[in-house]
Amino acid sequence: MMMKGLMRRFRFPEGQDVAADIVTKYGTQGPLLDIFVGNSGAHVHKWHHYMPLYERYFGPWRGRPLRFLEIGVSKGGSLQMWRKYFGPEAVIFGIDIDPDCAQFNGQAGQVRIGSQDDPAFLAQVVAEMGGVDVVLDDGSHVMAHIRRSFEALFPLLEMGGTYMIEDLHAAYWPSHGGGIAAPDNFFNGLRGMIDDMHHWYHDTPPGAPATAGMVAGLHVHDSIVVIDKAQVYAPTHSIVGGLA
Repeated sequence: MMMKGLMRRFRFPEGQDVAADIVTKYGTQGPLLDIFVGNSGAHVHKWHHYMPLYERYFGPWRGRPLRFLEIGVSKGGSLQMWRKYFGPEAVIFGIDIDPDCAQFNGQAGQVRIGSQDDPAFLAQVVAEMGGVDVVLDDGSHVMAHIRRSFEALFPLLEMGGTYMIEDLHAAYWPSHGGGIAAPDNFFNGLRGMIDDMHHWYHDTPPGAPATAGMVAGLHVHDSIVVIDKAQVYAPTHSIVGGLA
């Protein structure tokens, strides 16, 4: 009921200009917007404010060798969007627990059927991909599944990689294991990662062992969290210029 109510409350009016709304509010223009609003194939369902975030975090990967994994295939439209955006050379895989999604295998990317809650399955998919540079979790939106996927996939993510989790408004829904003060609310678990990023300055044991001290940045937006993976070095500082 909460999901249906949310969809009704925030649904953009039918027949109005989607592109104009996104450009006016977020100043976002570019190939992804054109692909999204010009879609005439399998439907793609995205919140408008996601467009500038996709461009910000995924745009730098265009024109580069890329191994992209999307959790959640649904009707196959999202994989088609990413194929058009990243181009023919990108290795694109999607996973879904719904066996019907197998029909999309080989269209815009490879589709594998299995649960995002299964670390062995996830490792098998990443091995088949030859590694992974970008993960987009648009799967079940269940808190336990999100964390399980992250704990399995972040260690496998290449250095310099990007891990994005979307639709995190579900973190506030008890039906998805969330709630404003629920321990499993993914946002409430970010504190451990933040503390780990600052481990140089305290002696508290790691709060997010799966990240192994390789979180270079955490970005929190409406319903989206992005985690940057990179080699992290001990901080140092200098005094340059001036009188002794």
